Amino acid sequence: MFSLFYGFVMFCALGCPHQAGGQADDGKRYICRAVPLVGDTSCPVTLLPEINNNGGQEEELRNTVMQLRETILQQKETISKQLGTINELTTKLSLCASTSDDRKYEKGAPWGKVKQNTMGDVPRDPNDTVENLGKTMQGLKDRLENLEQMRANISGASFPSELRDLLQRRLVELEKQLLRKVSNLEEEKSMLSNATAAYRLKTESTLNALVERISELEKGGEDFKTPEQFKLSLPQRTNYLYGRIIKSLPEMYAFTLCMWIKSNASPGIGTPFSYGVPGQANEIVLIECGNNPIELLINDKVAQLPLEVRDGRWHHICISWTTRDGQWEAYQDGEKQGAGDNLAAWHPIKPGGVIILGQEQDVVGGRFDAGQAFVGELSQVNIWDRVLKPAEIQSMANCTSYLPGNVIPWLVSNVEVFGRGAFKRPLEMCLERLPNT
Repeated sequence: MFSLFYGFVMFCALGCPHQAGGQADDGKRYICRAVPLVGDTSCPVTLLPEINNNGGQEEELRNTVMQLRETILQQKETISKQLGTINELTTKLSLCASTSDDRKYEKGAPWGKVKQNTMGDVPRDPNDTVENLGKTMQGLKDRLENLEQMRANISGASFPSELRDLLQRRLVELEKQLLRKVSNLEEEKSMLSNATAAYRLKTESTLNALVERISELEKGGEDFKTPEQFKLSLPQRTNYLYGRIIKSLPEMYAFTLCMWIKSNASPGIGTPFSYGVPGQANEIVLIECGNNPIELLINDKVAQLPLEVRDGRWHHICISWTTRDGQWEAYQDGEKQGAGDNLAAWHPIKPGGVIILGQEQDVVGGRFDAGQAFVGELSQVNIWDRVLKPAEIQSMANCTSYLPGNVIPWLVSNVEVFGRGAFKRPLEMCLERLPNT
């Protein structure tokens, strides 16, 4: 800018005509005017009015000098402003270059966000800028926490080990509770099925009792005079007519089984008595099949008894047995008909079984075969846990006394009847049952 001004002065000095040696003064005054470099390089000439006196010329020159001084001051001020602007721009350019090379990312700024170069401009309110930056940081922090929580909820990878173990234990407990509930439902279903079967059997027994009572009333029969004065009638060979003694046997090392029996079934009277226990359905069985004699089975061991009762008349029979050497004896109508040994020797009679009258058990309490069913009438079936004396057997057979069993007594309340057609009826007087009457 100083060089420009210097050129301007020189231009005026050289270009403007003035009095010099060898050139005459024509009496005129000239003034030079500043023009731009791109403008016309010629110096326009302004003719001043002719001044007749020296005082006027000096005043005019003084005004011109003042104008030139003012112009120079204005140009100097402009040049100063332009120099300040140039320096400011240079500083900003340097700052911008250094920031781009060395500090592309501002420390503490949000991830991946490039620092904005403000060229040294001061923000309007620094407090607002700091506050906005804090809000931005807090927002990013909240978003990061939300992302971590979402990841934990989706994958479960952020769960503490204690929480995972607690959830696992809870799942195991719930699974056990579910299994227990299923097991309870199965048990309830089984109990319901058993209860249904028991209810059916009870209903059938009640109906049979009602039918029996109606039949007795229709026939004008007498009521049972004593609890033992009744008989069980099984008139058909089926697999569903039978009687069951409610009580069971204890463990026994000897026994005596006595009963009144009447049958004319052929061939063979079937199975008047059977006792089965878990694991052995033929613990005690009295059976006659076909033309074979009556057989006594103890623990599936067999002894043939010399008894004959298929004449359609009442007969009193007793069978005694002891585990010692497996000795047995058979009585008919008070008389001893035969004896033997080695029948299930040293085998105790097992307890907790089921006593069935009229059917042979293939499993405990069931799976009957009609071909082995008893046809006829039974009464006063008694069991003792000892071997009765011959005199005791004789007194019962000839109707001089009645001795109920100490293990299984013959009582109307102790015998259940199953199957339509099976009845409990009043029993004839003992003397009427004797063969010679």
